[in-house]
Amino acid sequence: MLSELAATAFLALSLRSIISLNAYSGYNKPPMFGDYEAQRHWQEVTVNLDAKSWYTNGTHNDLQYWGLDYPPLTAYHSYLVGLAAKTQNASFVSLHASRGIESKEHKSFMRLTVLTADLLIYLPAIWILSVAIDRTFQSNIKELLFLLLALYPGQMLIDNGHFQYNNISLGLAAVAIAAILCNKNYLAAFTFTLALNYKQMELYHALPFFSYLLGTTLSRKSFKSFAIELTAIASIVLTVFAILWLPWLHSIEAASQVLHRLFPLGRGVFEDKVANVWCSINVIFKLRKHFQNHQMALICLGTTLLTVLPTNIILFWRRSKPMFLLTLFNTSAAFFLFSFQVHEKSILLVALPAICLFQWWPNEMLWFLEVSVFSMIPLLKRDHLLIPSVAATVLFHLVFKCNYFKPNKEQMLENKLLNMTVAISEILMLSILVGSLAIKPSARYPDIWPLIISVVSCAHIFLFLVWGYVKQFMQCDRKLYNKIE
Repeated sequence: MLSELAATAFLALSLRSIISLNAYSGYNKPPMFGDYEAQRHWQEVTVNLDAKSWYTNGTHNDLQYWGLDYPPLTAYHSYLVGLAAKTQNASFVSLHASRGIESKEHKSFMRLTVLTADLLIYLPAIWILSVAIDRTFQSNIKELLFLLLALYPGQMLIDNGHFQYNNISLGLAAVAIAAILCNKNYLAAFTFTLALNYKQMELYHALPFFSYLLGTTLSRKSFKSFAIELTAIASIVLTVFAILWLPWLHSIEAASQVLHRLFPLGRGVFEDKVANVWCSINVIFKLRKHFQNHQMALICLGTTLLTVLPTNIILFWRRSKPMFLLTLFNTSAAFFLFSFQVHEKSILLVALPAICLFQWWPNEMLWFLEVSVFSMIPLLKRDHLLIPSVAATVLFHLVFKCNYFKPNKEQMLENKLLNMTVAISEILMLSILVGSLAIKPSARYPDIWPLIISVVSCAHIFLFLVWGYVKQFMQCDRKLYNKIE
């Protein structure tokens, strides 16, 4: 087993290293560059300025130039990486003078910081999650799950290609999920609070954690045990928040400024073409012409809550470990489809619980993972990452579809409709990809291909959400309900 684990980790790091050799977000695109420069700039800001100034506009911190817009744990991580950068070459984080730096030395340093996070956080976290799923459900697939999580193209392409550190927040979330499965609720509260304080998009996963932990706490046989557990979980969450937010708790104004940076309503309901409902509706009904930003924010909030509350209420009353995983999938998919200010890369938050559902619905979840990568094609193409995206996805497809799915004749008949649907979907996605490369868009519709990809992907994700709700509410798979605590 150790040899298989080491081989998978080596393969995962090798693929990430190869992807790292390609371009990144904002490469050679002044004056703002892209996400690569944003991450570097945060290192510059945090190393050179006092913590109280990190989220505040000022002479040395122009928030219009990639101001910090992630929670404090991201800022602390940027500070640590910035210290390492300053040790290696002070010009990497020199205040003002380092803007737009694109030297080979700096690229190597930045790429290595992501690989370090993969090695120290993400890969150990997904192994812990794989073991937890294997032991909880006695499925004997931990090596396969680890391989699936390690080779999923989406996370590699965004972190090691586009350039981000989703591996940290996803890794923390993975450990929190594993803790739930192993009945380590205090650990789950701690690690998920860290994940939420690294990226606010972890709100996609927050309601299932809240519903499960609250339901478990209320189910205690005595009021004393209920009070102790509730107090302990609340204390863990509040203490972590207090420690991480301490530099900005000296005034309401300072804390509000951080919150304003985390939830910038002024940006609009969406920026680029993204595979959610609002972008698709906007094709025929121009939302910005009919609604102001604050109105759209309320519409998005209301729609998202209406969509996610039923699935979480069911989890609260019918707790089981598989139900928790399915609720994570449904809730994150609904957030992606209906919430305000969705980014293409937020689909990674849906992909994590999708992989956790692999043992029950392997064909469906592998199909979803392929759709998730397809939905990010406009972003990846813009970053000159199309070739590694296609190569990584084809490799992923071949490894799992060809090697792990050899059904017998009876299974083939049972899955005939599903297989036909998946085949049609894959042909459609491939045709759109080829068409986007072969057919140049007209001057009147320059964004027609990204829009087509977004709308088609949105339709897929919406159908997956409906599928998830059917599984949960109609109880089509009663094995999900066999392990009520």
